[in-house]
Amino acid sequence: MLPQIATPKYDMIVPSTGESIKYRPYLVKEEKILLIALESQDPEAVETAVLDIIKACIESPVDIKKLTTFDVEFMFVTLRSKSVGEGIKINPPCEHCEASNEVKINLDDVKVANLEEEVDKHIKLTDDISVDLKWNTMDDRLDPAEKSSETDTIINMVAHSIDTIYSGDEIYSAKDASKKELQTFVESLSSDQFTEIVNTLGKAPYLSYDIHFDCKECKKENVIELKGLTDFFQ
Repeated sequence: MLPQIATPKYDMIVPSTGESIKYRPYLVKEEKILLIALESQDPEAVETAVLDIIKACIESPVDIKKLTTFDVEFMFVTLRSKSVGEGIKINPPCEHCEASNEVKINLDDVKVANLEEEVDKHIKLTDDISVDLKWNTMDDRLDPAEKSSETDTIINMVAHSIDTIYSGDEIYSAKDASKKELQTFVESLSSDQFTEIVNTLGKAPYLSYDIHFDCKECKKENVIELKGLTDFFQ
């Protein structure tokens, strides 16, 4: 039998819960999953690959489906740092002339922005009706429900973000309602009510890293914030 290479173990903190979990770096077999997904240039395939890699590498009991999107993104960047090294190169376009520039970033310096901000996720819609919101999970984003337009995608996102609905003395848990019922409820909102929910969800924590570089072509300065996992695959 061929020798087995020992894999180191590390600890990381889940941003939304503060829970410490154990993980190992991903191996060639898992990196292959990511590379195939990246070659497809399909965002959903990349997100599925990221989830599969996290499931394979996290050794503590954790329900991936209940983790927020920013949890999953931070966990993957942490995994990537230990797996391929903290320094990676990306090729962002110049904000002024759109020329591609090679920039090195340190994954150990990637932060979760807005994590310490207290956001009131209780939204009063009318005198009698209000809702409690929750941050979307990666599982919500991979919902196979049809998304034929950007509007449908946003409506679906808002429907997934509803945790509890209050109507007078009645309390309804979103998990007990069907997707169709939640979608119908969201579509019954006024434009102002819908916008208030979307604006609140826009305050969710997110993966963030600032890059600074002078364009190799036009020589102008660029200051760009990378936001979300896809920006780290440019």
